[in-house]
Amino acid sequence: MEIIISNASDKPIYEQIYTQIKNRIISGELNEGDALPSIRALAKDLRISVITTKRAYDELEHDGFIYTVSAKGCYVAQKNTEIMREGQLRQIEQHMREIMSLAPACRLSDEDIIEMLRIMQQEGNER
Repeated sequence: MEIIISNASDKPIYEQIYTQIKNRIISGELNEGDALPSIRALAKDLRISVITTKRAYDELEHDGFIYTVSAKGCYVAQKNTEIMREGQLRQIEQHMREIMSLAPACRLSDEDIIEMLRIMQQEGNER
């Protein structure tokens, strides 16, 4: 599994791992019952601490995305994709509300905001 860690990111490494695995589960790239790399193997591949990888896996398990089988490893949990999608949509809406509350102070029109989003999407596609 390819996980990209950015040292330039303001997000902690465990959170970057958490987010990438969670997004793969939500998108269906990882399916129920799929095995994840062991904590040690992932830490070795990413050249990070086992503790950091364990924290990401612990958070994923706490939030119901994965489960652990003792002496076997970690696996993608059964998921209710609609509930997960709704949670993601609520977060998007919250961020959009924040944008709309900040925009007037910067004199940004709706068109300006949409153009900013298009530029960010293009930058994301170029990576």
